[in-house]
Amino acid sequence: MAKTQLNVRVDEDTARAARERALARGVSVNRYIEELVKQDVGEVGHTFVEAAADFMKQYESVFAEEFGTEREGTRPVRETAPSVRAPYESARPLGQGLR
Repeated sequence: MAKTQLNVRVDEDTARAARERALARGVSVNRYIEELVKQDVGEVGHTFVEAAADFMKQYESVFAEEFGTEREGTRPVRETAPSVRAPYESARPLGQGLR
């Protein structure tokens, strides 16, 4: 990937800390800053997962009412292979699971 030059101004303490941290990690200051930015960008994914978990917790009672609580945290064990299920089981509308 092509590199682009980016010039930034920071106070001397920040510059010293960046140099020390880069040296301790065995990388250049450029590489250290690049890794910090990539890490920061990657946190968007973590934020999404946290928001999804909050959503699930907020609507936990709605899900329990719709799908029941006996399945909570686990997947049901099938007694028969999917290929030999009765035809009516696969014809149910979405959201109407077995109870």
